[in-house]
Amino acid sequence: MNKIQIGKQEVIHFIGIGGIGMSGLAQIMKTMGFNVQGSDINENKNTENCKNLGIKILKGHSKKNVLNATIIVKSSAIKKNNIELLQVKRKNIPSYERIEMLANIIDLKKNIIITGSHGKTTTTSLVARIISKARLDPTIINGGVINSLKNNAKLGKGEWAVVEADESDGSFLKIPINYSIVTNVDKEHLDFYKSFNNLIESFIKFIEKTPPIGKSFLCLDDPHIKKILRKLKTKSYYTYGFDKKANYQICKPRYKIGYTKFDLKIKNVGSKNTHIKNILLKLIGKYNVLNATAAIALCLNLGLKIKIIKKALKNFSGVQRRLTKVFKKNNVEFYDDYAHHPTEIKSVLEAVRKVEPKRKIITIFQPHRYSRVRSLNSEFTSCFKDTDQIILCPVYSAGEAIDKKYDKIKFAKLISKFSKTQVVIIKDELDLIKYLKKNLINNEIVIGMGAGSISKWMHNLKNNL
Repeated sequence: MNKIQIGKQEVIHFIGIGGIGMSGLAQIMKTMGFNVQGSDINENKNTENCKNLGIKILKGHSKKNVLNATIIVKSSAIKKNNIELLQVKRKNIPSYERIEMLANIIDLKKNIIITGSHGKTTTTSLVARIISKARLDPTIINGGVINSLKNNAKLGKGEWAVVEADESDGSFLKIPINYSIVTNVDKEHLDFYKSFNNLIESFIKFIEKTPPIGKSFLCLDDPHIKKILRKLKTKSYYTYGFDKKANYQICKPRYKIGYTKFDLKIKNVGSKNTHIKNILLKLIGKYNVLNATAAIALCLNLGLKIKIIKKALKNFSGVQRRLTKVFKKNNVEFYDDYAHHPTEIKSVLEAVRKVEPKRKIITIFQPHRYSRVRSLNSEFTSCFKDTDQIILCPVYSAGEAIDKKYDKIKFAKLISKFSKTQVVIIKDELDLIKYLKKNLINNEIVIGMGAGSISKWMHNLKNNL
C-alpha cells in the first residue's frame, strides 16, 4: 500500500459523508486535527455526529462543494457520474476510496479487523467494549452506532484499532491486519463478486493475510468456513462455536428474556485446557452467543483477564438497530432491526421466538434492493417461520432501477406458503399506520426489519399510533 501524504493544511472533502463508514472515518480524521468537510444528498444521524465535532456538512452535491478541496475521499456508493466526482477529475484533485484512506490512517496502529457476512458490527462493538474496559483506549471504527458511545467511531490514544471491514466490494483486503475475526460467509454481494466461489476466494485471501504473530478467529459452525479451512495454507487461526471440535467451544447456553448465559471450553490453546463458567451477555440469540465468543477468544489471546471480559460483556448495552426497543404502547413492544438478508432475519426471529414462545410476533419487512430479492428469492420465502404475521412493505431500491418483473403479490404468496405464516401487503408508511391502528390488540411484539427507511418508520410510529 502506498502511503498517502496528508498535511494539516489540506482540505479533505468526503463525497457521501452520510454513510456510516464515511462519517466514522471523517470524525477520526477531524479528531486527529485534519481539516475535514463533506457532502451528501440527505442529512442523518451520521452527519449530525459530524457536525457536533465541527465538520462542515454540505447538503446535496454541487461543483461548488469541492472548490476549496485539496484531497477527496469518496464513498463506494458514489456513482461515476456524480457531479462532484466529475469536477474533481477535471481539476485533477487527488482522490481516494474510503478504504484506502482508512488503511492509511490505521497503518500505525495494531489492528483488529472484524469481517463476515453477518454479525460483524455487533462483534466489533463487543471487542471494542472489552478492550476499552481493559483501559487500552482503542481507536474504534464500526458499522453501527454503539449505544455506550452514542457513535460509531472514536479516536483512542492506545496502540490498538478495532475496525469493522466490509467485504461487499473486496476492499477489506486492503486493510493491514494483526488479529482478525471472520463471523461467517454467506451468499451476499454477488453483484460485485459474480460468483460465490469468488467471494470464498476473497475470504481465503483475507484470512491468509493474518501474520504468524497474530491470529484469525473463525466460526466453525459455519458450513462455508469449514470448507475454507480445508483450503487454507496458514495455520495461524483458532476456531470457535458450538461445534465440539472448536478450540473455543460454547456449552450449556441458557436463553432468557433480556439476556443469555453460557459456558466456554477452551481446547488446544496454550499449555492447558480451560473451562469458563456462567458468562452473562445482555443480548439474546444463538448468533449473539457466537459473536460474544469470537470477542472473548480474541481478547483472551491479547492477554486480557477473564474477569474484565466477563464484566464488560455483562454491562454491554448493544448496538443501534440490532433488535433495538423503540417504544412500548398498550403492552405492545416495538423493535427496530437491521436484518435484511434471509440468514439475519431467520436468526433474529428464532431468538425472539425462543424467549417469547407464546406471544404474537408481527414482522414488518421492507425488502432491500430488487437484486437481493431476486438472487435470494427462495431463501426469503422460507426465513419467516418464527413470526405469526408479516407486513410486507414496498422494496427499498437503494438506488437500483425498478424491477418490473418483481411481483409483490406473488412474493407474498410464496412467503405465506413456505414460511407458513400470514402476509399482509401495504402500500406505504401511512398505510402501515392505518393497518396497525386497526389491528393491534394487546401484548404483541412488532419488529421492523430492513436496511432502508423502515427504521425511520418504526420511530415515527411512536407519535402516530
